Amino acid sequence: MKKIYSVLRIALWSFIGVFIGSSLYNWYDYKTHPDLYAMQSAPWYLSIEISAIFTIIVVIVIFTIMWIIKKKYL
Repeated sequence: MKKIYSVLRIALWSFIGVFIGSSLYNWYDYKTHPDLYAMQSAPWYLSIEISAIFTIIVVIVIFTIMWIIKKKYL
């Protein structure tokens, strides 16, 4: 069970890292090409917000699984 717990911990930090990296890239792309984002009807940060919601849901699910494993087996 410790292997599953450590794999879940790695997955948790991977999701968080991917979210941070993609958010930084979106921000950098907006700063370098603001005219491209001015043509859109949605704000430039909408994709970051959608990614944040998805990441929060995944993190909560992983934390719940980790809590169940820790409570029952460790």
